[in-house]
Amino acid sequence: MTETHWDEQLDARGLNCPLPLLKAKQALHKLEPGKVLKVVATDAGSQRDFKAFVDQSDHRMLESFSNDGQYTYIIQRG
Repeated sequence: MTETHWDEQLDARGLNCPLPLLKAKQALHKLEPGKVLKVVATDAGSQRDFKAFVDQSDHRMLESFSNDGQYTYIIQRG
């Protein structure tokens, strides 16, 4: 796993669906295009939500991984 640079970080641990995705959408909206957001969540459903979100948007998933019940998403604003 490479260390990807990010511009903003969102801690969504402890939040249940759909809050991690909603908060990520708000954070991405505030970023300039090309900037990168790191999201850390503990909701297993966020894996499905974030994949569907980037598939349907102009944002790009740079990295996505899980470790010990924690899910991390590195998303570049489109």
